[in-house]
Amino acid sequence: MPRVTEAYRVARRDEIITAALNCFAAKGYQRTSMADIIEESGLSAGAIYGHFAGKKELFAAVAGRVLDSRLGGIASHAGTREPLAPGEIMATLLDGIRREPFANVLVLLWGEAVVDPEIRSLVQTVIARVRATITAALTAWASAVPGRVEGDPAEWAARMMPVVVAMGPGFLVQRMLIDDFDEEGYLSALKDAFPH
Repeated sequence: MPRVTEAYRVARRDEIITAALNCFAAKGYQRTSMADIIEESGLSAGAIYGHFAGKKELFAAVAGRVLDSRLGGIASHAGTREPLAPGEIMATLLDGIRREPFANVLVLLWGEAVVDPEIRSLVQTVIARVRATITAALTAWASAVPGRVEGDPAEWAARMMPVVVAMGPGFLVQRMLIDDFDEEGYLSALKDAFPH
């Protein structure tokens, strides 16, 4: 029997995540079944369970994909030009997330993580990546100009990161629930709300 290459495994895993993302976006987490994901993917149950233990693990992988695609933009900015200011970091991240066709999956994930300890545990690695990327971007900005912040730039970034990150859920929840929410106004105000 031929050996499966790592590239093939990654491609198949990506295909499964895409199918799950489509199902979660259309039906939400609770109403999506593994049968729905299997049907959407066109793969066998064995093929899917060979990559993911179940729906919860797939849900976390979907959120990870949405966030990772946006975090890459922040990380790639580092070292290429003037570092983004704190408000610009979040405005850039949120502008990218809102353009994702499945941004609402993140809000669904947060809701499920509150009531399901297993999902909460699974999303910790996703949250850790978000926090690390934002902390690195804040440190780069604080370090770019001596004396820009009081004290050590890395310590300042570690203190500021939870506050800056908190702007994300506020944006996404309002975007989903408030009919006349001014997305552009929020993103613009973010740039003025923090040091720049």
